[in-house]
Amino acid sequence: MIAVVAIVLLSALSAAVLAVMASQQQETSSAQDELRAFYAAEAGANALLAQARVASQNLNLGQKLGDSPMPVVGTKAAPQAFSGGEYYGAMADNGDDTYTIVCVGSHSRSRQGVEVILSAGAPGLFSNAVFAGNSSGDPNYVMKFGGTGGQADLIDGEVYSGGDVLVAGDADVTGPISANGTITGDTGHEGVSQMIPDIASMNYGSTSDVDVAAEFANGTAQYRSDAAGGDAWELPEDNPAHIFRLNPSDRAASRAGTSKDDYYLEDPYEPVGRDSSQDGSDPYRITLTGGSNPGPDGNRLVYFIDGNLWLHNHPTYSFQFAQPGGMNGVQVTIVVKGNIYISDNIFYDDPAVDGVALMAIKDPNEPDSGNFYFGDLTGGTLEHMDAYMYAENNFYDQNLDAAGSKRVHVNGLMSAGNQVAIDRDYAGGHSRLSVGWDSRVHDGTLELPGMPANSGAGGGVTVLSWRRVPVP
Repeated sequence: MIAVVAIVLLSALSAAVLAVMASQQQETSSAQDELRAFYAAEAGANALLAQARVASQNLNLGQKLGDSPMPVVGTKAAPQAFSGGEYYGAMADNGDDTYTIVCVGSHSRSRQGVEVILSAGAPGLFSNAVFAGNSSGDPNYVMKFGGTGGQADLIDGEVYSGGDVLVAGDADVTGPISANGTITGDTGHEGVSQMIPDIASMNYGSTSDVDVAAEFANGTAQYRSDAAGGDAWELPEDNPAHIFRLNPSDRAASRAGTSKDDYYLEDPYEPVGRDSSQDGSDPYRITLTGGSNPGPDGNRLVYFIDGNLWLHNHPTYSFQFAQPGGMNGVQVTIVVKGNIYISDNIFYDDPAVDGVALMAIKDPNEPDSGNFYFGDLTGGTLEHMDAYMYAENNFYDQNLDAAGSKRVHVNGLMSAGNQVAIDRDYAGGHSRLSVGWDSRVHDGTLELPGMPANSGAGGGVTVLSWRRVPVP
């Protein structure tokens, strides 16, 4: 009798243990199915987000993301297969420049949902080859392109004007044209408004890596002569700001018209290359500290100048940034609270990885500030500029109709908060402007230091929230 009772109890216990194990196995399998279903839902959401990023590239045509068909992946009846499971989902326009992605993933008998809310903002700082926001609201502003034959303007990229656009002669704009006003001589999108980059909010005077004026005021600068020209204030080689010379004496005449200190991009520790062929074969090299050079790394920094910046040297025709021992190129941003004067060429050492941003911002106490001036008042030698250029105010020309500057090429972009006001027509001819849009920052393949969040990289899409939700 005892043996029978023991066998019954053991059998009951064994059945209970088997039941618990089966339940645990089922729970584990169910949890794995839920996790795999969630991964499938996230994969679908990422696929929809990728479609939204691609679609947002067309925002600078004057259209909102919601003007195009909303992205879809699979359907409930015909889901998209994914790693043993499947998903389906779609994106919806919320009507307030935000969009909602809902995607459902499934694996075995489990179903999970993911919701993503995103915004697609206006085109950013790096979205156009030529941009003029017309912040002054000038009703008569016209962005002009012209010329005939070999002197015709060529803009390889997209163009936006906060006023009108005039394309005359044989001038050609390969990308879409958008304008707040009218477009004459070509087709495009009229009545379009694009956001002017918010540069003031960056507060570069406090957030920059190198305050150039402060470095010259710290007591280490010496006033001495150099092959770069004249006597000027210079910093020790191990100071990242040594790549500038302050108020050189041999250019006092050109500096006479400015009311702030004038800083010249010149490295007193490098030989002055002349580059008489103006092709970048023998440039005046501007060597950043770091690598084999003493001092902290001067690469991938934001340099702030409270004054004016000049690329204007009598012996040379061209400048080029360099970093000793650098493996990933040169990426620097120079922000100038004043004007930038460019009369000599700028060349990248390695166009695949190098990037230079030049930004002129306004000084509230100086009406003539936040501008770029292209050209040499005496020689007219400017021909080539490798740079991303932003003027919070305007772009102007100086002597671009001279024999030495009948053609000017920009590899990068020209972006102005107000106007691109370069007059290149002269008696009997036209000084050719060609701009080749450098898309690397916009595409996310090049990162420059100190750029505003709405720079235009990554397709102009920002994810606001990402969460798991019940399956609809």
